[in-house]
Amino acid sequence: MRALDIAATGMSAQQTRVEVISNNLANMSTTGYSPRRADFADLHYQQITRPGSIAAADGTVVPAGVQLGLGVRPAAVSISMSQGSLGLTGGVLDVAIEGRGWLEVTLPSGLAAYTRDGALQRTGDGQIVTADGYAVAPGITLPDDARQISINANGEVYAHFDDSVAAELLGQLTLVGFSNDHGLEAMGSNLFLETAASGQPNAGQPGQDGLGTLRQGYLEESSVDAVREITDLIEAQRGYEMNAKVITAADQMLGATTQLR
Repeated sequence: MRALDIAATGMSAQQTRVEVISNNLANMSTTGYSPRRADFADLHYQQITRPGSIAAADGTVVPAGVQLGLGVRPAAVSISMSQGSLGLTGGVLDVAIEGRGWLEVTLPSGLAAYTRDGALQRTGDGQIVTADGYAVAPGITLPDDARQISINANGEVYAHFDDSVAAELLGQLTLVGFSNDHGLEAMGSNLFLETAASGQPNAGQPGQDGLGTLRQGYLEESSVDAVREITDLIEAQRGYEMNAKVITAADQMLGATTQLR
């Protein structure tokens, strides 16, 4: 009775799908969050009769054969890298990325991580960091006597001082691009790590080499579509129920077999 094992893999697959959907809905308000999607693939097949095999002594070829599938398996949980809408915050150090690119941050271990969460802060010594305190490359420090901070679309950070009329350039924020953004490894806290699948990071100035631009005073909102997620959730629930009914039917068939007299 293969139906029991096949339906069990179907229930497990739909459970995985529900978990992915629940994570998307939980991050509806997460800055720069991109929704995930569960992808599945069928398991290997039991070849009862192979297509193209010879079925008789006269050389007749079987046109289709008999191939029995053994269920489904999770293939990947991919990220939909869609641009979220920009929400006005008015924060001086809030920057949203319009287009491709990631901000590079330095972890306490010294490794580089990447994020699209532009809710930046400043430490007591004026260094620009993320909300978790990780330094943002290339390491810009804001003076204590800076009267006004402005960040243009190219990432140039300017400060105005009381003793000067013209703004002073403090540094320039850079963006990093990857050949395959979907290959980045999510580590939580809106941070991603480079992997062999993502390719090498290519740092550059915003607005150049296909990278996006920055917009001060805005943050990229989550790109989760709540209506679509709820629709997918209902579909996954129905799929789970149908696989459960297959198990019930298979159990009844086995029960009928054991009651034969």
